[in-house]
Amino acid sequence: MRSWYLRARESFWFVPALFALGAVALALALIEVDRLLLETGMAVPLATGGLSATGGRAILTVIGGTMLGVAATSFSITIAVLATASSSYGPRLVRNFMADRGNQVVLAVLTSTFLYTLVVLRAVRTEQDSSDAFVPALAVGFAVVLAVCDVAVLVYFIHHIARSVQVTTLQARVFDELMAAIDLLYPSERERTEDAVEIAGLRAAAVVTAARAGYVQHVDLPALTAYARQVDALIQVLAPPGRHVLAGDALARVLHSSEHDVDPGADRLERTVRAAITIERYRTPQQDLRYAAQGLTETGIRGLGSGTNDPYTAVSAIDALGVALTELFRRPPAATVHSDASGRARVLCAWPTPAQVLADVMLALRTYAMGHPLAVHAAIRMLMRIEAVAVGENRTALRNEVAAFRQAYLAASPTTVDTTPIVASLDGLITRVDAPRA
Repeated sequence: MRSWYLRARESFWFVPALFALGAVALALALIEVDRLLLETGMAVPLATGGLSATGGRAILTVIGGTMLGVAATSFSITIAVLATASSSYGPRLVRNFMADRGNQVVLAVLTSTFLYTLVVLRAVRTEQDSSDAFVPALAVGFAVVLAVCDVAVLVYFIHHIARSVQVTTLQARVFDELMAAIDLLYPSERERTEDAVEIAGLRAAAVVTAARAGYVQHVDLPALTAYARQVDALIQVLAPPGRHVLAGDALARVLHSSEHDVDPGADRLERTVRAAITIERYRTPQQDLRYAAQGLTETGIRGLGSGTNDPYTAVSAIDALGVALTELFRRPPAATVHSDASGRARVLCAWPTPAQVLADVMLALRTYAMGHPLAVHAAIRMLMRIEAVAVGENRTALRNEVAAFRQAYLAASPTTVDTTPIVASLDGLITRVDAPRA
């Protein structure tokens, strides 16, 4: 269900479909109100109260035809922007445009206005059409109000689409997704404690495998926790979000204590666990922290390409990554053990560590940024910010990444004028990482 909702939310049809149903319902309701007003002899409190059938049809025809043409033009502009963003900043950003609520609402308002006028136009009758002439003046008047609102929506759309194609806006969206993933997996209010569950004495009652190939998008932890409590077991998730699996690969295993021999039922077990672990052909950033960081990394790497040649885009992306990774290294460890209401451990699910996310980012920078001094300086600035908050094992991982970055930079044969300050900064950073924290 969640997977369907996420796909619908990131589509161009879901919100317009809801608006279309609302427009049809509103049109039918206002038509009935017009009929009641006509039967009771009450005047329509609008300037269109004395409108003729011919005039009403003309107004509705103009509004409906115009709005459909504007909707088609708006959709064409959106597709052109999607193509530009895909080629310039990476195909993964297409999902951000499709999930943009502003674009969805604009298309929904314009298309629903057309449907509204179409339904109202159907209700207009003249004496030649039927025994009784009928002009839903209230519904026609509301169509005029919708047309005025649509003009404002069109102006907003032009402004919004021009702003959304800017790289700063794109990076801000991807940054917000990354921070949302960090807040979900590494909440700041969680106490800095390490959860540990002894599984050596537990027996594997069953192993649930994937029914098809794809990426693990989402793990429904509450559903798994409730089921594990029901069968009095411990479920260990073997394929966390972001993992690519083949049909038959292990997704999870159900563990029981030796003295607790409970048969959960193989068919029901597979249905429940597979329903709680969503597998699709593509990755999403909701629970996939490494993929969320990859999106922001890609916007920066694209700026370093020979066709783009925009190192300042890379610098801004690296700076944004520095903000996010600094916050990630500052947060308490992610909860890998999920308990039920009684406090008993029910689900084990490992999440990406800050060191793993940093390793992904630094691998991309070592591969593509070594020939760009501006990007190298930005990367050093990011590493310095992380060093100020990293503790424990994260400092060891940080030290390894700084040393690898230094080695990759020297292997790229940089010019002497750039080498001296950059190497000095990296050596100083290694010294600070090696020094004991006060």
